[in-house]
Amino acid sequence: MKRLLTLLLVLMAMAARANSILIPMDDRQKNHLKSYGIAYFVLKSGLELDWLLNYRGGSFLIKQSPAVETECRVRGISFEIISDAEANEIQRQIADPDLNMASVKLVTAAKIVVYSPIKVSPSEFENTDAVLLVLKYAEIPFEVVYDEEILKGELVKYDWLHLHHEDFTGQYGRNTRRMSTEDLKAQEDIARKFNFSKVSQMKLAVAKKIRDFCAGGGYLFAMCSGAETFDIALAAEGVDIVGSIYDGDGIDPNAQSKLDFSKTVAFQNFTLELDNGYGGMAFSDINSSAGRFGGWDQPSGYFSLFNFSAKWDMIPAMLVQNHESNIKEFHGQTTAFRKSTVKPNVLVMGTSPSSDRYIYGECGIGQWTFYGGHDPEGTRGGGWKMATDLNLHPNSPGYRLILNNVLFPSAKKKKRKT
Repeated sequence: MKRLLTLLLVLMAMAARANSILIPMDDRQKNHLKSYGIAYFVLKSGLELDWLLNYRGGSFLIKQSPAVETECRVRGISFEIISDAEANEIQRQIADPDLNMASVKLVTAAKIVVYSPIKVSPSEFENTDAVLLVLKYAEIPFEVVYDEEILKGELVKYDWLHLHHEDFTGQYGRNTRRMSTEDLKAQEDIARKFNFSKVSQMKLAVAKKIRDFCAGGGYLFAMCSGAETFDIALAAEGVDIVGSIYDGDGIDPNAQSKLDFSKTVAFQNFTLELDNGYGGMAFSDINSSAGRFGGWDQPSGYFSLFNFSAKWDMIPAMLVQNHESNIKEFHGQTTAFRKSTVKPNVLVMGTSPSSDRYIYGECGIGQWTFYGGHDPEGTRGGGWKMATDLNLHPNSPGYRLILNNVLFPSAKKKKRKT
């Protein structure tokens, strides 16, 4: 009898032992941004985890592992050790049809690539690329490509591509306030190598390769002017919209009327800001701040995230996971997207009364997300060339939106219902 009682106690202890790690993503998390790095670390190790949509801010549930515990401690991430019984109870609660929650299995680590001129030139301005900053801070590995690699067809190696404050129109970011002479020369050298007579022609070819990557099943994430000029270049195929100061000849006087919006992925019915000299930095009225502050707005309000059904609209629900639903606005060369220029089939995920900030769509069998602004925690009032120290913003809700997109390709997803 005594032996039987002892055996029962051992079995009870084994059943109750802690064998899952819960990484909370609510206000109890000390470092939200690095938590995404742990999720990626687990996937990179060949393991799976559950992303608990709308449960404590979009928490992660992982099978207990000494290596994961150690990484959490080293990286300063809050975590809780829970038993299988507790993990099962969480999953049961999430499965309740009356609760707006869902559990998504993350199964693979997406191969991430960033399109950036740091590949070929000093590009000091790229030090403020929010995605480069947060990938490094979260310790998520990535590679870098630029025009040459894309023209060679190397995007097929990757799952997820990021574009930031790039200029696909061939106007060098509108002027040398954004690009150095080394940056300009690097682009001209690549254009010459691939037998393009103008940088604008090369950039269009690159934009079309990126569109094909997305249409073929890739995931595209773009911020700031990268999102705006990508669509402008596609719409202006075969039309000269580049002033003589940039390419030596003039703008087509009928350029605006020749734009083909059927070729774009996100925007339509926009008006170009044509520039024959060193004028403003705005490219079009897609940018809600075009014509003000030289294209660099100084917003001080908030934009709101929509609350999607985690069970039925799983894709946007993943992309808006956060511990805050109202996000501080931030400026950029393309600060936000004018509502009237966003195509009706585009899903708006974050908006303010004046503009759309965070949008999603499908292209072929692939998907894309555009996010307005330059840096979610960027310095206002003239300090936009200063790189943000994310050690000061480990819980940034604006940066969390970027990292939602990094994990997005790893999920087994249901197609969006709405």
